[in-house]
Amino acid sequence: MTIESRTPLPTLSGKQAVFESMADHPAIKALLIWNAQALTDAKFDFGELTLTIDSTEIRAACSTVQSAGYNFFEDMTAVDWFPRSPRFQLSYHILSHACKERIRLRVMLDEAEPEVESITSVWPSANYYEREVFDLFGIRFAGHPDLRRIMMPDDWQGHPLRKDYPVEGYR
Repeated sequence: MTIESRTPLPTLSGKQAVFESMADHPAIKALLIWNAQALTDAKFDFGELTLTIDSTEIRAACSTVQSAGYNFFEDMTAVDWFPRSPRFQLSYHILSHACKERIRLRVMLDEAEPEVESITSVWPSANYYEREVFDLFGIRFAGHPDLRRIMMPDDWQGHPLRKDYPVEGYR
């Protein structure tokens, strides 16, 4: 299915509404065949598809969408929703040149144990993005080949993009 063959869709919230309206979408089809339980939420808004993945399944979900034709890992970032729970959100932006579209895979993490699998075995270009998120938010990536600070000095205390980080740093 190409972007030209689709009619514009209105905003869709919730996985049931998204899955029913976009049943032919290649990423959705592939992920539902792979593990429907790993998809915890979905949203389609402003022409962008966001699929929320169970935090324990992100590496396998990335492999699945890669096999479905999403061939380019664009970037990833984190959001600190302090004081909400779950506190952290990871957003992975993945492109399909064949479908001419981007999807967002989203993972939510609790403050108590902010750790998720590294996707560097699927997309090696995730290396520096994961290091940046580790450095600035303190989220760990299990299986990362070289998880260490990338922007802040090695002896820096804390993670400066967390919302509870002191404005003037620790003194």
